[in-house]
Amino acid sequence: MTVRQKLSATPLYMQILIGMIAGIVIGIIALQAKGGAIFVSHWIQPWGQIFIRLLQLIAVPLVFISLIKGMTGLKDISTFSRIGGKTIGIYICTTVIAILLGLAMGLLIQPGKLVNHEQVAHLQEHYHTVAEEKKLAAEQTNEQGPLAFLTDIVPSNVIEAASDNGKILQIIFFAVFFGLASLALPAQKVQPVIALFNSLNDIVLKMVDYIILFAPWGVAALMAGLVTDFQGDTSIFSALAVYALTVVVAMFILLLVFYPVLVHFFTRINPWKFIRAMYPVQLFAFTTSSSAATLPVTLKTVRDKLGISERVSSFVLPVGVTINMDGTSCYQTIAILFIAQVLGIDLSFSQLCIIVVMTVLSSIGTPGIPGGSYVILAMVLTSVGIPAEGLALILGIDRPLDMLRTSVNVTGDAVVSAMVDSPSQ
Repeated sequence: MTVRQKLSATPLYMQILIGMIAGIVIGIIALQAKGGAIFVSHWIQPWGQIFIRLLQLIAVPLVFISLIKGMTGLKDISTFSRIGGKTIGIYICTTVIAILLGLAMGLLIQPGKLVNHEQVAHLQEHYHTVAEEKKLAAEQTNEQGPLAFLTDIVPSNVIEAASDNGKILQIIFFAVFFGLASLALPAQKVQPVIALFNSLNDIVLKMVDYIILFAPWGVAALMAGLVTDFQGDTSIFSALAVYALTVVVAMFILLLVFYPVLVHFFTRINPWKFIRAMYPVQLFAFTTSSSAATLPVTLKTVRDKLGISERVSSFVLPVGVTINMDGTSCYQTIAILFIAQVLGIDLSFSQLCIIVVMTVLSSIGTPGIPGGSYVILAMVLTSVGIPAEGLALILGIDRPLDMLRTSVNVTGDAVVSAMVDSPSQ
């Protein structure tokens, strides 16, 4: 077996981890060599910036096309109007609560604050231009009033909005508006458009596949640059460990506290019975890291072991795979706060609100493929003035966290199906 074949047979998460370690080693060696930091800055770090640019490049088409495809796929809502409205409403509510939990955990624990203050000052100087732009934007928002961010959601020119990743919220608004209009028309009139967006979605997802293949090399380049930027300081790794622990604790709060409370108060199912029944589903989701791949197991479990009707489960669960991302949304919120804290960026209240709104809406457009959340995360980071290069801090340990948040996502789908099926609801 050739080296290339061995690399292709290695799981992506292992490739990214290897890339992260290689980047750290390259950065440490560069710090020991005369002129090494300059060499990394000129010849290695640009490849990481290319990776970030590729993620930013695909963000607008990915979110726009995925959102429209997801909304046009909800054609069954006309048949199950009561079920559809309730399902989407509950999904949005649980997603908002998961995001608020992530916000609370990130602000309470503040794992990024564990980084050496001298290095934070160094990075602030490194990203001085971005910080100044963010400060100016915050001052302009304060002058415009508290509802300015709502006005900014509605684009005056969708083409202009599409040319700026910082205005991705306007693209999401237009996509939702477009999707609602298409649902209001007879199916035969919009069928060509649906077919077009289905094809475009396949093409964009294939582009994401190609970009993610470059991830190990991009992460290695970014990490080498970060090590030289941090000048070999190891406090970042302590902060990274606390960050991972924060995500894990938040996920278990959702799994063992939030969902059982919902089951207890809003369904006819015993919470302990629900937890025992869902364990195999959670394990399957954990190993596959795919809500879509877990769907058949989830369907069988909720019908056979939880007694949820086929009429409800066959609608609620597939919709949940598309629009319900409690675990992913909670994780992304903590990740954004962590990166901002490491880089010494203080987020204003309006920026925190933007993070909540964008994470809710973008969760609908998060593709169910490995690495899809990286694109969304890069997009949200850019929208609130945080350098997307900060992604390199978390990609190396993302795989186990991705496995855990997928387990949370599928559990949330099952909880909502039980809530919708409950006679009291």
